[in-house]
Amino acid sequence: MIKIRPARPTDAEDMTEVQNAIYRAGLRATAVDVALVRERYLDEEHTVACSVAELENRVIGFQSLKRAWTGNPYSVPEGWGIIGTHIHPDAGRSGLGRRLFAASLAAAKTAGLQHIDASIGADNAPALAYYSAMGFSPYRDGGDTIPHRFDV
Repeated sequence: MIKIRPARPTDAEDMTEVQNAIYRAGLRATAVDVALVRERYLDEEHTVACSVAELENRVIGFQSLKRAWTGNPYSVPEGWGIIGTHIHPDAGRSGLGRRLFAASLAAAKTAGLQHIDASIGADNAPALAYYSAMGFSPYRDGGDTIPHRFDV
């Protein structure tokens, strides 16, 4: 049975493998290492929530929700949420994204966020479809990415 729970520092290696499996599938531009995953998702001061999907004691997906800060790399207005979803390709289309988003949305409401941004690569059809299904819609020009907005 798949369990959704808050991420823990001990999840860093599994989270790294999820992102690198996405990279190997051609859906991510670069590979990552454990240090980067810890910095971005587990040690980040702007984190609102980071939830993992766990199957048989292994992380097979995760979703990060941060509060946008001045000068963030996505040009998201300060105080908005910034969300990222990472599902192992072998576990895609299984409802994990919907379950992870339910946890993130509850955290967003608790944190008082009004809007959430998902900046999605224009060539990432699965992510574009996922965020559209969750209720996100494009809201500004982003070059190689298509920024989507969800009103909490």
